[in-house]
Amino acid sequence: MDGTNDSTQGNFILLGFSDRPHLERILFVVILIAYLLTLVGNTTIILVSRLDPHLHTPMYFFLTHLSFLDLSFTTSSIPQLLYNLNGRDKTISYTGCAIQLFLFLGLGGVECLLLAVMAYDRFVAVCKPLHYLVIMNPRLCMGLVLVAWGCGVANSLVMSPVTLQLPRCGRHSVDHFLCEMPALIRMACVNTAAIEGTVFVLAVGIVLSPLVFILVSYSYIVRAVLQIQPVSGRQRAFNTCGSHLTVVSLFYGNIIYMYMQPGNSSSQDQSKFLTLFYNIVTPLLNPLIYTLRNKEVKGALRRMLLDNRGVGKD
Repeated sequence: MDGTNDSTQGNFILLGFSDRPHLERILFVVILIAYLLTLVGNTTIILVSRLDPHLHTPMYFFLTHLSFLDLSFTTSSIPQLLYNLNGRDKTISYTGCAIQLFLFLGLGGVECLLLAVMAYDRFVAVCKPLHYLVIMNPRLCMGLVLVAWGCGVANSLVMSPVTLQLPRCGRHSVDHFLCEMPALIRMACVNTAAIEGTVFVLAVGIVLSPLVFILVSYSYIVRAVLQIQPVSGRQRAFNTCGSHLTVVSLFYGNIIYMYMQPGNSSSQDQSKFLTLFYNIVTPLLNPLIYTLRNKEVKGALRRMLLDNRGVGKD
């Protein structure tokens, strides 16, 4: 009983990159800049999608939610990391650790499912263009988003308490820069085979099933696009889907590596840098991917800037 509840008596210690003090200052500057750019980029996507009438479509409705997810996901851990990198204090309260774990699992699960929803949106747009607005009506779009949020939160509600209640026999040092599930499982002083099996099963449902759905959707999309006769139309379809596929590749490449092997099998240093990439680089790149490859978003940004200049001159 003492081993189960000892972590509630005090704080956790996030070891992070403390074994490389020369790297901490560099990381602090780089991560701070990346975090600020992430805030600006994703907030811009949300504002543009909401304020420009031309972007009031299902695709940008889902993109708004993706940007909100990226903002929330990054903010759930990066401010704490910056605080720990900037001084000797590496602690986080038990409550703070529990909140981090819950948000990390929940928001990550929602994003997996939302990317699958966005793949379905692209499938309907390319394969059933004449029925697109009928099929992707506002009620369905809202329903799909609510299902994604509900399943992600439910997964986190199941896994967070189980992970936090593992006996740790007085261990308080988390060999990571945030309270994420694999690192907390490694702290346990009991056999974790059962929970690792549970994690694997849930990962199949939350991570791999949406990925399979995305791959199947894009197999139909590619077949439909190749049948488009005008080369310009074919190129436009590939560009629209290319942004989403790039985001999927960045997101799933990291999450599958980390969560399909939650125990001791992976290198901890490698896991830290992959999680850092997953936490800050991917949310930073997503707005760039969608703006640089998307004429509609660039046009909306241009209209907003011109309108603001016009108001300023008046």
